[in-house]
Amino acid sequence: MDEWSTSLTSEKHLAPSTIRSYQGDVRLFTEFLIDARYGWGPACEEAFGTHPVAIAHEWNTLPHLQDYEGDPEARPFTREEMQRFLDYADDQVERAVKSKRKGALAAYRDATLFKVIYGWGLRRTETSKLDVVDFGRNPEARQFGRYGTLNVRYRKAKKGQPPRRRNVLSVMDWAVEAVADYVENVRPRFGFADHPALWITERGGRLQRGSINDRFEAHRDALKLPKGLVPHSIRHSYVTRLTEDGVGRRFIQQQVGHECDSSTAIYTHVSDDFMNTSLHKALAPAFAGV
Repeated sequence: MDEWSTSLTSEKHLAPSTIRSYQGDVRLFTEFLIDARYGWGPACEEAFGTHPVAIAHEWNTLPHLQDYEGDPEARPFTREEMQRFLDYADDQVERAVKSKRKGALAAYRDATLFKVIYGWGLRRTETSKLDVVDFGRNPEARQFGRYGTLNVRYRKAKKGQPPRRRNVLSVMDWAVEAVADYVENVRPRFGFADHPALWITERGGRLQRGSINDRFEAHRDALKLPKGLVPHSIRHSYVTRLTEDGVGRRFIQQQVGHECDSSTAIYTHVSDDFMNTSLHKALAPAFAGV
């Protein structure tokens, strides 16, 4: 148990939360084996001449000491960084078109993909598995047409359960315009009209999450942005921007598919200006007339 736990840390470099989850599985399994109600002890004595014992204890497993155990380097994009990133993605389309080289369609697809991640606060897997038919109308936002809602069919699953679904309402008009233009004017040029995927490759396949990583890192490094920014940082940015724009926490929680408000709070990294303004508004009544 000790050697295995050490290898998870020093060799595989897994996150503490992942290691604790693995250790928890071992603990639950051994507790099942030694529970007298199931009769495994006598069965093992008869078959192997020995009996199972618990091997996962407080002194050789990781304790859960804090709510957030993520990488401290992880953070959302600032508004300026996000704008630079999206502008750079658009620039790649213009460069490909002007040079008349292959890749213009792929560059346009990638630029739109990052806008969709930001515009609907998605994860990589959720994004890669989107189909064209996943967009739908919202009667309360008719201005968005057929792009008023997004049905995310591969939301992050709970352990041991299949992927869950959630509906995300469209809130950023510029993102709706971008995906509508891509679907109606650019995607058909790939030549695979019968393919259901929203993001298709030039060979007619579905763009995978690994390819999203590669394109993200290429853009990030070209702009010399911090290595701590990862595709998931865009999702964090979505939560932060909505919070700074005054959107209610409960609505944001439903949009990103968090069951607990504490998870949404971890995603929120509001600016100093926002904190100062909010603090001033909160304290103003107390100091009225002072």
